[in-house]
Amino acid sequence: MNKRKFLILPLLLISIIIGQDNKKFTFEFESDSIELRIGESKEITIKLLDENGKLAQNPFYVFGQRKSLSVSPRISDSTGVATVTLKAHKPGRLSLSTQTITVKRDDRVRSSLVVNVPSPPIDRIVFNQTPAKLYVGTATALSVEVFDEAELNRSELNVKLESSNTKVADFDAFGNLETRKTGKTRVSATVQNVTESFNVRVVKNPTRKVSLSIDKEEIRTGDVLALNAKALNRSDKAIDDAPITYTYIGQADYGKFGLPAAGLVTDDGRFVAETAGIYTLIASSGGYSAQKTIKVVPRDVKKKAKLIGHGLITDVLTSDLWVWAGVDKHEGKDFAVTGTWGSNGEAYFWDVTNPDSMIVIDTITVDARTVNDVKISEDGRVGVMTREGASNRKNGFVILDVTDPYNVKITAEYNDDMTGGVHNVFIYENHVYAVNNGRKYDIINIDDPSNPFRVGVYEMDTPGHSIHDVWIENGIAYSSNWSDGVVAVDIGGMKFDEADRSQSQFNPLLAKAGQGSPSNPIKLAEMGDPNGLNHAAFPFLSKSTGNFYIVGGDETFPWGVMATQGKPSNPRGGFHFLNFTDPDNPKEDAVYQVPEAGSHNMWVYDDVLMAAFYQGGLRIVDISGELLGDIYSQGREIAVYQSAHKEGKIPNATMVWGAQPYKDYIFFADMNSGLYCIQLEELEKGSGAP
Repeated sequence: MNKRKFLILPLLLISIIIGQDNKKFTFEFESDSIELRIGESKEITIKLLDENGKLAQNPFYVFGQRKSLSVSPRISDSTGVATVTLKAHKPGRLSLSTQTITVKRDDRVRSSLVVNVPSPPIDRIVFNQTPAKLYVGTATALSVEVFDEAELNRSELNVKLESSNTKVADFDAFGNLETRKTGKTRVSATVQNVTESFNVRVVKNPTRKVSLSIDKEEIRTGDVLALNAKALNRSDKAIDDAPITYTYIGQADYGKFGLPAAGLVTDDGRFVAETAGIYTLIASSGGYSAQKTIKVVPRDVKKKAKLIGHGLITDVLTSDLWVWAGVDKHEGKDFAVTGTWGSNGEAYFWDVTNPDSMIVIDTITVDARTVNDVKISEDGRVGVMTREGASNRKNGFVILDVTDPYNVKITAEYNDDMTGGVHNVFIYENHVYAVNNGRKYDIINIDDPSNPFRVGVYEMDTPGHSIHDVWIENGIAYSSNWSDGVVAVDIGGMKFDEADRSQSQFNPLLAKAGQGSPSNPIKLAEMGDPNGLNHAAFPFLSKSTGNFYIVGGDETFPWGVMATQGKPSNPRGGFHFLNFTDPDNPKEDAVYQVPEAGSHNMWVYDDVLMAAFYQGGLRIVDISGELLGDIYSQGREIAVYQSAHKEGKIPNATMVWGAQPYKDYIFFADMNSGLYCIQLEELEKGSGAP
């Protein structure tokens, strides 16, 4: 086990000593802590020393705290020295972190420096709405945003909401202003020494009836039903500004497990049920209500996941996969490639023409510990395998000639400015988009695969930004960026005018595209991740609704990546359905999360989600129709396949990495046991879930 201890050196140097490769390395900061104000910058020198106090001749990363602290440059020189400039963007006790670039993951040396950033004074409070008139007997949700003098949103502060006349209206514990009688009151919000207020007049409520209509009286679990409700006066005229609240009561079918009636109804009147049964939907306003009763039936989408073939790998951990059709003399045959993780820098090439008898036909080995990603060009002629953990720190990616998968050849290596390694790649129109050092993606021209050269770079400008993955469709690159969430970038998308769109099948981002190129990537849209866990991004246009989504996948390992110790890992995470139908105002509609399991990569095809859920197995999920709420609980799972194998690298432990639909099959890679092929089959009547 690594040992660490703190040293106090004459120049207030703080050090951490950790063993690596039979050596001892020490990070040496110029100061034991730093204080900065918002917007202020400061330069600091960091050194990596060996056990003799000399420069370690080993590069290292420098990280600023995400969303809060930017640092430049973000990598040292090859001797182990970095003179970096810090800039503070948010207040707090922040961290400047360092990490060595190593061959083995477990050999990394880490340290951190405290950067104290005091909070600026509060400047103003802004209400989400300031209604001048409210009706008696209603509740209005009031919220505020607090901004300081640096224009930062101070959401961590507790704001006191008050009504000057509590007999007329008062706040409940959740910020809802409840009106009680006619009259006037002044509503105020206070934090520290700043107060914002407005006047409200409470008038007699004209509501004398509520009408409620629905389009269907029977729906399936997971279907979204619109509740069309109106508040009416004595003359049956609609009162447009009368607030309406929605609720439901339910009697669930007992079913197999005796589940209670469960569902979701939104403030704008959309209802979705998670369990089958009889539900009464209620709309209320001003003490009046209306209701409708509906029947909810099971979604009934279950199929059987039948194993067609398995290529067992027992000596190394498997990473990503790609399946493609052969070309030239191999036309009519099908092939796959799988990478390896934390192993010997290998990629395996498979003949999967007969998926019930998949065989390895070639192996390419490069100087790397991990080949995290493998991709094949659309024409089936060029392959790319990523490199991390090279012995000489010359990481990057390797370009392959895969026209003959039985005899794959290395065409070129590319490692310029990729010391820290390439984690993921995508090939699109003779360019490789390589996620470099976890902070940007470089765009490399491979018109001549033997002579690759950089033509562009896309990097975010937010403090402490990081990137994990990139996926490309129709000239738009979709990246996953941890705290910065999903980002869509025009790298050559063909612009479509509104007049060109079909009635239901249109990616709205294409209406914003047309200016970008590989040498000039231009951001089109984005949506941040409040949890900071965004690890994967996949775009899809719903065939059933015409809505355009970017699915954002989480990844977190609360108890560490145990695979490095030969033990099963226990990650967490889920998939978030981010509606980008209006790219300027994206919103999260639904989530698919398997309790006590962790999400990884995904693929969407024909309104079906193929979700690699690590220890939760491969999950095939119906995502047709409008999406709302908790997809996992709505009976939308079509099939589940658990790929634990007694002879796996880590025995009897499922760890699905990623899946790809191909022809009538679904191929997927399991980190612990290799390559699989399954096929969905209809269930025999009365056979139950697969």
